[in-house]
Amino acid sequence: MLSRTTAIAASLSVSAGSANPSKSNYSRLLGLNNNLSYTASNPVIVSSNSNFASFAWNTSNNSNYTKSRMERFTTRASAQPLTNADELIDSVQTFIFDCDGVIWKGDKLIDGVPETLDLLRSKGKRLVFVTNNSTKSRKQYGKKFETLGLNVNEEEIFASSFAAAAYLKSINFPKDKKVYVIGEEGILKELELAGFQYLGGPEDGGKKIDLKPGFLMEHDENVGAVVVGFDRNFNYYKIQYGTLCIRENPGCLFIATNRDAVTHLTDAQEWAGGGSMVGAIRGSTQREPLVVGKPSTFMMDYLANEFGILKSQICMVGDRLDTDILFGQNGGCKTLLVLSGVTTLSVLQSPNNSIQPDFYTNKISDFLSLKATTV
Repeated sequence: MLSRTTAIAASLSVSAGSANPSKSNYSRLLGLNNNLSYTASNPVIVSSNSNFASFAWNTSNNSNYTKSRMERFTTRASAQPLTNADELIDSVQTFIFDCDGVIWKGDKLIDGVPETLDLLRSKGKRLVFVTNNSTKSRKQYGKKFETLGLNVNEEEIFASSFAAAAYLKSINFPKDKKVYVIGEEGILKELELAGFQYLGGPEDGGKKIDLKPGFLMEHDENVGAVVVGFDRNFNYYKIQYGTLCIRENPGCLFIATNRDAVTHLTDAQEWAGGGSMVGAIRGSTQREPLVVGKPSTFMMDYLANEFGILKSQICMVGDRLDTDILFGQNGGCKTLLVLSGVTTLSVLQSPNNSIQPDFYTNKISDFLSLKATTV
């Protein structure tokens, strides 16, 4: 059987009926500041199913959080190089792949990906693709996979743009409230499909503020959530508008699709990621965002519930330690780091790195070559 080191991550379980609500546990799970309080409308956990918490929108002034998750920390040994791919493949039922740095870089497919995915499908494995990139919707990502020659269904794709809309649905976000978007088309499309009103997005990319004595910028007081994702048209207008909504609209949520420091816009170098946009709004509002993308377990819980997947039967494959690998560990999955993206071997093995995956290898096509040694 496959040996596996003990995880240094949260072992999460849902206990919806707890009599002692704890705001800090759930806040930490989604990236909230423990000191954060909502002044009017607050999402609170009301039930849970298959480790996937459901929510309701509460208009009281109380910030009541059900104690739904418990953390267990143990020592994790150093990551081991993957030497027997068949053993890992046989030990799980589902592979969750990050996209940028694992499947592609920019618009360039990483060598050996098609053959690897075909191999896993031939062995009856479920494949799921999870990306923190919010610039595209699930349908748009489906077209990208198709353009790159990969046969991937839309239902197998989970982008953080979809996660933002799914989260709002999970808390019964009022349909008469609006969402201000700092981000690109992917978020708008997913919000529209979910039936939410929105404003902002690319439309505000060219707007400027004409500063003059006594100028007061107006904002829509009916905005109940600000969603911040990667935005190549980020500007001061968006910073100010989002800040006003969060600071002045009672109960307005600050939702981040992710806090990634860098992203792969091209295969030539790393580019500033969505975390830079989120950081600007965090700085101006002095509020911590609620993160729906990796490493928050929201998407993992959603996937497990959607497909009926046992988390212990999942292997998370990614190129980032602080998002992909932590995402898998927080969800109680096996983890495999590939060195085809952001993380280098020297970073993985650095004494300063505390996030250790179960295994690491150069790229996912190593599944094709790393076979059991014949005696």
